[in-house]
Amino acid sequence: MSSTTLPSPGEKAPSFGTDHLDLAELGYDQQLHRSLGKYASFAAGFSFVSILTTIFQLFGLGFSFGGPAFFFTWPLVFLGQFMVALNFAELAARYPISGAIYQWSRRMGGEIIGWFAGWFMIIAQIVTASAAAIALQVVLPSIWSGLQFVGEDTALTSADGAANAVILGSILLVLTTTINCIGVNWMSRINSIGVTCEIVGVIALVLVFFTHAERGPQVVFDTGAPGADPGYIWAWIVSGLMAAYVMVGFGSAGELAEETHNPRRVAPRTIRLALSASALGGGLMIVGALMAAPSLTDGNLATQGLPYVIDSILSSPWGTVLLIDVAIAVFICTLAIQTAASRLMFSMARDGRLPASTILSKVNSRTGTPIAPSVLIGFVCVAILAVNVGNSAIFTTLSSVCIVLIYLAYLMVTVPLLVQRLKGWPHGGRQATPISAEEKLFTLGKFGIPVNIAAVLYGGLMVINLSWPRAEIFNPTGEFPLLQWAAPLTVIAVVLAGIACLPRGRTHPKPVTIGA
Repeated sequence: MSSTTLPSPGEKAPSFGTDHLDLAELGYDQQLHRSLGKYASFAAGFSFVSILTTIFQLFGLGFSFGGPAFFFTWPLVFLGQFMVALNFAELAARYPISGAIYQWSRRMGGEIIGWFAGWFMIIAQIVTASAAAIALQVVLPSIWSGLQFVGEDTALTSADGAANAVILGSILLVLTTTINCIGVNWMSRINSIGVTCEIVGVIALVLVFFTHAERGPQVVFDTGAPGADPGYIWAWIVSGLMAAYVMVGFGSAGELAEETHNPRRVAPRTIRLALSASALGGGLMIVGALMAAPSLTDGNLATQGLPYVIDSILSSPWGTVLLIDVAIAVFICTLAIQTAASRLMFSMARDGRLPASTILSKVNSRTGTPIAPSVLIGFVCVAILAVNVGNSAIFTTLSSVCIVLIYLAYLMVTVPLLVQRLKGWPHGGRQATPISAEEKLFTLGKFGIPVNIAAVLYGGLMVINLSWPRAEIFNPTGEFPLLQWAAPLTVIAVVLAGIACLPRGRTHPKPVTIGA
């Protein structure tokens, strides 16, 4: 096992030899098995976003606030996130290391900023994995009633549904944990097959929607019922939370960089492609659903979302096939999130930045995977699921808040990166890259500063929008007034916990040398 120190400004950039020598010059041994190709790298990012899972769950949220015109929040959020993705792609080309957000943040902003970026992401990914796993309750009992083990009410908000969701989610997490422990080859094969099924399902669903259209695409200009005071624009801004919840996790290709062949070129491309493909497929799904919905005014589209449209236009066998495809998407989404979280935890532990780092940084020599992080994350995810039994509103609120943590972690990359750009990065400042090497890497060139500024402004505005204490989002039933302030309170709690856990008095070992 080895770790690294931050190279001083102007230090020689990594060479472009074989992947394991390249990694050694960044300060790490090749411990993980490097076996992923271009499609597997793309699948990691695409399955984390998992539009078939997330839009299936969240379509009603966007429509209920903004009506059909909520569609326009989708391309707007995509443009903002694409600015972030472009910055991530540039960093992925220069630092193809597991624990991408943490590694990029610490290299641009220093150890403390890097620590908190990694801390935020670990917590967010663990809760997000739990939220993805619990989505099986929305799908499986509809496929076969025998999968409703507790009571008869399948609604996720009911006592029976909440308890059954914990059972189904726990089974799923046991499976994903096992797959992650077996090895990255099995993970990538299963993930790639699942992504292929999801892509086929998205295409099929879009075709079904467009061939059963009740109205034209101009429906996206319909604002529906006017928003409550102070006006429609505020309702439309709230509806944008749906897109904000969906389009995260596209940087997972960077998390698997140490297991990817030629990651300096593959990871930047797949980060951009995963987000772009998700945005295109998701946008077509939203437009198609609005065109094919039997009614836009009967309230069903807001309360039931896509299942309402699907049930109305598909016969039972085809509807069941589609639900099976959604279940596959939920499975690979959970697998991808847990995999990304385990690599982040491994990367931080390898640098001695977590408690029990020696155990968490150990890589199984046979499977080439960090088993302890996968097992720990799986266990914590199951424990978090239990919160849903007591109060599903708390679980939903917690899941929403974790998206805020992801956006904050993104800002802890893009803000320090902008500071370094203003000092001359990538040709000058911290971790400068020589011009000769720069020509071989993905670069934003003269657009770097404006794109970076756009990413920072977007991220800041979105954090405010996501964190705003809205009762209709965080306390829809009105039973728990404190939940309305869940976002800022949770962020404060996570920061305080991070300060308590912040490693003190630890230094990084010297970087390994080639051949060490």
